[in-house]
Amino acid sequence: MQTQPTSTDADMASTGFLNHDVHDGDHASSSIQAVMINRPRSELYAFWREFRNLPLFMANVRSVSSDGRDWVIAGPGGMDVELETEIVEDRPGEKIAWRSTAAADVDHEGWVEFRDNAFGRGTEVRVMISYDPPAGAVGKLVAKVMQREPRIQARRELRRFKQLMETGEVSTSQAPAAAPRG
Repeated sequence: MQTQPTSTDADMASTGFLNHDVHDGDHASSSIQAVMINRPRSELYAFWREFRNLPLFMANVRSVSSDGRDWVIAGPGGMDVELETEIVEDRPGEKIAWRSTAAADVDHEGWVEFRDNAFGRGTEVRVMISYDPPAGAVGKLVAKVMQREPRIQARRELRRFKQLMETGEVSTSQAPAAAPRG
């Protein structure tokens, strides 16, 4: 008997990415993003779990403490935003979940899951981000216009994570600096 692929399988088979906004839960904005990466699940989990690696592929993350508790990210308008989080679930090789503490500037929660690809090759990496934007709907609009909305960032960060893990580098569209003329 042949089964129909789930929407995730179809999205993964055609483009390698999943983009899905979720409108339930405790926060005003939630989104699930996913990507297929041609690397073993254990390797991807271990790289992500070393939280100091996150700025290597998360463009707006300035720093993360080694325990994952303290984050500094670039917010709208060039202002840094400090986030304090706590790890609420950590299943080695499978899932890391976090949520903000009362001291955080932005109320948020999320998780990253690592699953063996249904097609027998590589790993499906899924990220869920849920947050209440500062200043409510206006804050969400400003973040979206400035390309700092977490849904947009998560999609880009997963793309960079895929590049880094598969090729060892993150490609950019920036031209290399010209060599000095002598």
